[in-house]
Amino acid sequence: MRASRLTRPTPLTRTTRLAAAAALAAATVLAAATTASAHVIVDPSSVPKNATDRTFAFRVPNEDDTKSTVKVEIDFPTDHPVPSALVAPVPGWTDKITTTKLTTPIHTDDGDVTDVVSQVIWTGGQISPGHYQDFTVELGALPEGTDQVVFKALQTYSDGNVVRWIEEPQAGQPEPKNPAPVLHLTAAAADGDSAGAATPAPSGGATAAPTATATAAAAGAKADASDSTARGLGIAGIVVGVLGVLAAAAGVLLGRRGRTGTSA
Repeated sequence: MRASRLTRPTPLTRTTRLAAAAALAAATVLAAATTASAHVIVDPSSVPKNATDRTFAFRVPNEDDTKSTVKVEIDFPTDHPVPSALVAPVPGWTDKITTTKLTTPIHTDDGDVTDVVSQVIWTGGQISPGHYQDFTVELGALPEGTDQVVFKALQTYSDGNVVRWIEEPQAGQPEPKNPAPVLHLTAAAADGDSAGAATPAPSGGATAAPTATATAAAAGAKADASDSTARGLGIAGIVVGVLGVLAAAAGVLLGRRGRTGTSA
C-alpha cells in the first residue's frame, strides 16, 4: 500500500489565492471610500457674499442598500438668518416651509425683514437605494457678517432611521462623520458683475465667456464639491497600485514555473 504524499501548492495556486485576497481587499476599500464620500451637500458650495437671487440644490444621496429615503429636512441657521427663500416643486414630493420671527429685523433694499425661513421639509416621495435627489431653493439674499452659511440636514429612511447631517466641518480638521452642508461666502463680486451670476448665452446657441469673478466662484465650488470624490479616487489609486504589484509577482512566479517545467 503506497503512502499518500502531501502535495505542495503550485506557484499558480498560491498566486490565485493571493489575487483573490487582494481583490476582496480592494472591494472593501472601494466600498468604504464610496460610503465616506456620500453625504448631503449644497450645490454650488461657494458664491460671492453679495450674490442675490441665486438657486441652490441640496443634494441628498441614499446610502442604504435596501431602504428608501422618505423625508428630508433642511434647517436654516438662526445666528445668520437668510432673509428670504423660495422652494421649487419636486415631482412626487410635498414641501412645507416653516418661518420664524426675528427680534432684530434684517434691513434690505426691499425693506425690513422680520420673518425668515427656519426650516424646509420634503415628504411624500422616495429616494431609492443607489440614487440621489436634488431639492432646489432660491435665496433672495445671503446673510451678512459671516464667511459661511451652515445648514443642518435630517434624512429619514423608510424603516424610521434618521441620519443627522449636522456636524460643522472645522478648518484643518478631518471631515466629520456626518458633515452638515456648508455654503462658503467668498469676496464680494465687483459692481456690474451681476453678483457673480453666470453670463446669459447670446442668441444662436453660443456660450458667452464668464466673468473673472464668476469663473473663480465656479472653480471654488467645483473644488469643494469634488473633494470627497478626490479622496475616494486616491484610495482607489492605491488599491490599483497594489493589484499591479501582485500581478507582477504572479508573472514572476509563473515564469519560474515555466522554466522549471522546461528544464525537467
